[in-house]
Amino acid sequence: LGIYLAALLGNGLIITAIACDHRLHTPMYFFLLNLSILDLGSISTSVPKSMANSLRDTRAISYSGCAAQVFFLVFFILAEYFLLTVMAYDRFVAICRPLHYGTLMGSRACVKMAAAAWGTGFLNAVLHTAGTFSIPLCQGNAVEQFFCEIAQILKLSCSDSYLREAGVIVVSARLVLGCFIFIVLSYVQIFTAVLRIPSEQGRHKAFSMCLPHMVVVSLFVSTIIFAHLKPPSISSPALDLVMAVLYSVVPPAVNPLIYSMRNKELKDALRK
Repeated sequence: LGIYLAALLGNGLIITAIACDHRLHTPMYFFLLNLSILDLGSISTSVPKSMANSLRDTRAISYSGCAAQVFFLVFFILAEYFLLTVMAYDRFVAICRPLHYGTLMGSRACVKMAAAAWGTGFLNAVLHTAGTFSIPLCQGNAVEQFFCEIAQILKLSCSDSYLREAGVIVVSARLVLGCFIFIVLSYVQIFTAVLRIPSEQGRHKAFSMCLPHMVVVSLFVSTIIFAHLKPPSISSPALDLVMAVLYSVVPPAVNPLIYSMRNKELKDALRK
């Protein structure tokens, strides 16, 4: 409850500050507004149901409720990842192509890129939900997680019947890997450009613009990769639970703190 309230307060304040302060109506803050909305969506999909079950001393969720949870979690988490990729491109253009920033990152282009992130997340969510819930389940109905997670549902499937969903997972994994490579290459070029800046003040300003995004991407990607690619030998229900909390609950709560800590403009808007 504490983490959930912190996420609601932090992301709610960022959304309000960006919406109300005209000085923050820039591409970087437009994408940050979208990120906060996605963070609120992802944490609200799993945590309130888990808290309600805890208060009622039950672990039950309906079949349709489970399907809805899978859909919205995949939608919000993947849309957030694709949006983080767009934000890396925004930082790249701002630092490496500053003279073309106004042309490349116009309001129409920003809306299209944000819509592409949301749309790609939605399409992936439809494919994953349809693939997962078209599989016959033969191993009972106990999901060893505090929300309906695809990996845990596939453990309940009949042998060899999950290959269709496995194919969708492979396609999504390639897409995610492509975005990750793009983010890494963007930051290689950003750091190369930053190190060429003659003044120390200029370098500090450039690093302070990029550092929050790097921290958010690192936290988000590392926890998801470890949660789903860890060796079976170290897998256990307790570890699976901890890793699920780290990638689905912690980022929405800490992202507002990471983005506002070194950002004077956002701090001033929040005080206002």
